[in-house]
Amino acid sequence: MMETTILFIDDDLKLLDLLCHYFQDYHYKILTATNGTAGINILNTDKVDLIILDIMLPGQDGFEICRQIRSESDIPIIMLTARGDELDRIVGLELGADDYLPKPFNPRELLARIKAVLRRQTAVPDGLDRAEHKQQLVVKGPFQLDKNRRIVSKDGTTLSLTTVEFNMLSVFLHNIGIVLSRDRLLDLVRDRDYLPFDRSIDVHISRLRQKIEVDPKKPHFIKTVWGVGYVFTVE
Repeated sequence: MMETTILFIDDDLKLLDLLCHYFQDYHYKILTATNGTAGINILNTDKVDLIILDIMLPGQDGFEICRQIRSESDIPIIMLTARGDELDRIVGLELGADDYLPKPFNPRELLARIKAVLRRQTAVPDGLDRAEHKQQLVVKGPFQLDKNRRIVSKDGTTLSLTTVEFNMLSVFLHNIGIVLSRDRLLDLVRDRDYLPFDRSIDVHISRLRQKIEVDPKKPHFIKTVWGVGYVFTVE
């Protein structure tokens, strides 16, 4: 089994020391950086499976670092903040973070969230025969979803999606024409591994529309059903 590598970007040395010891007990490989530049340098030289990114960093803050990472990679990101500010949470999600955890937190909760994000990202194992692989392909309208390789294309062009965006689009493609409430989407997309953010679905919907709609302000595929939720159509 390949070792999972987690990069912590945080300038709180005591917290880094605590988390390093805690997660090493669970057989994770831990890399650390105390500022965004050092974190980016590590990403350029080491294979990293998930990033824990603090918002309050010296120099460039976590938002800017998240923006830089997302311009190059869809690697899962969990953001940390001491503020507990809802606006910070929304901004982080809009920039492409997969999850968000306010400080102080219990390391056990962070571990649960890491496992949940990695589990959602994990692809179907290789070695499928042709019939099995065919079952992993979903073709609806201009979209083709390959669940085996976790790739979605629209009109033949591969979409660059975060883990949550991929899972959300997958849910929609399996439920075309069915109105899904926010709670139902949270159930299907995030698996209720922890208490979800009350409005995070709206943020991810907005980001997904930016990537699949010709005009996100007048969506053709993901339509809002006011007072209920969303419905996906390819007509």
